[in-house]
Amino acid sequence: METSDDNFFERVYVVARQIPFGKITSYGAIAKVLGSARSARMVGWAMNASHNLEDVPAHRVVNRKGLLTGKHHFDGTNLMQQLLESEGIKVVDNQIVDFDKHFWEPKLPSKE
Repeated sequence: METSDDNFFERVYVVARQIPFGKITSYGAIAKVLGSARSARMVGWAMNASHNLEDVPAHRVVNRKGLLTGKHHFDGTNLMQQLLESEGIKVVDNQIVDFDKHFWEPKLPSKE
C-alpha cells in the first residue's frame, strides 16, 4: 500500500533525477516546484531515504545557503563533498563556495 509520503518522495525523486551534472539545488527549491513550499524538511527526509536508489543524485541537494546539511547520511566521512568536487563544485568548510554559479532551478517534467 502506498502512503502519501511515498508518493511525495517519488515526486521528489523525479525532480532530483533531473539535476544536471555539476549543478546543485536546494531542499526548498524542490519543495516549491512540487507545490509544497513549506516542505523542505520533508524533501530532506526523501533524500535521506534515497541512498539505495543509485539514480537519485542526493549529493546535489543542499540547504538554501549551500551547506552540505545531508552529509552525515552518506557513507564515508566526506563522500558528499567528494562527489560534488568530482563534478567541479568547490566546497570549503562544508559549504559550496559559489552557490549561485552552480544552482539549478528545478522544473516539473513536461507531460508529453
